[in-house]
Amino acid sequence: MTAEIIATVVAAVLLCVGCLGIIVPVLPGSILVVVALAVWAFTVQTTVGWVVLGVGGVLAIAGMSASAVLTGTRLKRRQIPNRSLLYAAVGAVVGLFVIPVVGLFVGFVVGLLLSETARRRDLRAALAASWAALKALGLGIVVEFGCALAASTVFVLGAVVLFTTA
Repeated sequence: MTAEIIATVVAAVLLCVGCLGIIVPVLPGSILVVVALAVWAFTVQTTVGWVVLGVGGVLAIAGMSASAVLTGTRLKRRQIPNRSLLYAAVGAVVGLFVIPVVGLFVGFVVGLLLSETARRRDLRAALAASWAALKALGLGIVVEFGCALAASTVFVLGAVVLFTTA
């Protein structure tokens, strides 16, 4: 096996892990997508590799940035402080160890709801704010995931071009 084939397989695995990492925040996400593209480009050392790194990297970074901006804007609009998200993250870590598989998500929701209930002193307002925060985070995940899939598609097309023209 040549270095190009090994690098392509490794990059494909890293891209899959990176895309999953956007949905499951325990794994690295868009950063791993960019790293996979860079490893592949530096290994193949062709124009196709550099174009894939450029286009795919821009897509992955744009998705990460858009996710942060969209989520942050929506959270500020609903006046949800970062402290509530910190408590939600702590709840996610606790949930990860208490409930296997789904504990990360359950812990995040419970931590967010408890923080908002303590802050607002009203369960209905806390539920509405928590629901808005979850929708904002979901929108960010969808946008970032879509851009990571687009970057992965660029990689697949680049790999096909590289191996069919060589």
